[in-house]
Amino acid sequence: MHMPTNHADDKTAQADREQLAAVRVAVDEVDEQIVALIGRRERLIRIAGTLKADSAEVRAPGRVERVIEHVRATAEQKDIDVELVEKTYRAMIDAFITLELEVYKSTS
Repeated sequence: MHMPTNHADDKTAQADREQLAAVRVAVDEVDEQIVALIGRRERLIRIAGTLKADSAEVRAPGRVERVIEHVRATAEQKDIDVELVEKTYRAMIDAFITLELEVYKSTS
């Protein structure tokens, strides 16, 4: 038995698929920009790791909280989800602290 097709729904579904494909391309472009910025941050962290006096200075919980306060304020000013930004930064900072500790240990 052949089911009737609603061509309006087919056109809407096709338009949705095309829009989703365009959004995915834009997200990929943003991801490439983010990766480039992470690379820049990595280079700076590697330099910082050679300049720290001890591992406590690498961990620097006070500095971490100042960075979090700064990015939260920036997100709020730009009307971006503050909690999302904080969670993202905390994960990123944790990974960079691990890297910086490795750099510090290898150069001290």
